[in-house]
Amino acid sequence: MRRFQKLKHWLIAIPLSLAAVFASADEELVVGCNTSFLPFEFKQGDEYVGFDIDLWREIAKGLGVKWRLQPMDFGGLVPALQTRNIDVVLAGLYIKEERRKVIDYSDSYYKTGESAIVSINNNDITNAESLKGKVVAAETGTATVSYLQSLKTVDVRQYPNIVNALLELQTGRIDAVVHDTPNLVYYANTEGKGKVKLITPPIVTGLDYGIGFQKGSRWVEPVNKELAKIKADGRYEQLHRKWFGQAPDPA
Repeated sequence: MRRFQKLKHWLIAIPLSLAAVFASADEELVVGCNTSFLPFEFKQGDEYVGFDIDLWREIAKGLGVKWRLQPMDFGGLVPALQTRNIDVVLAGLYIKEERRKVIDYSDSYYKTGESAIVSINNNDITNAESLKGKVVAAETGTATVSYLQSLKTVDVRQYPNIVNALLELQTGRIDAVVHDTPNLVYYANTEGKGKVKLITPPIVTGLDYGIGFQKGSRWVEPVNKELAKIKADGRYEQLHRKWFGQAPDPA
């Protein structure tokens, strides 16, 4: 009886992160990711790569958990969490109080904002106010759509994938694309170089990305502990330099 009591007390004392590892020995987490959100997650050759994926790889290694990616369009990710078809969302997901009603979040892992991008010869759009009366593209299911709709006179065109919106910008059928600042900065400096220009400063600032989980998920606390370790031991800065070419801004 004493042995049983000792064992019971020992099990209670196991840290939550370690308990999660034990509980997941034969479990595989399904991690939903955006199909093309450079440089956070995108397909390169036959595999998906990016900052988010490298970060999650470090988290999963610390947890000792098996996982597999499930690439999806952004608009389907939160519904897939709600229906328990995936366990995790890794997709530059804004931490929003409205979403907290249906999903849980990790702690913030990236500070961000929203910017506009236009063709290189467009001199009409210089700030958020000048988006009014224009045809502006955004990705379906994102907070950007709600923001643009709040401007009232913006003609908002929604696309399931931001790559499609950027292609439309090149055709001249839309006036601007509004999306997450780091994604548009990356595009303007790579594939879009010489074709588009970024409107500065960003039109929205002070936003945070979090990793999404099913409501009540036991993985939130263990993941937060791993995130804290990664930030403290320098791995986060290494990944940031790898994908963004510089150290993260001071918190």
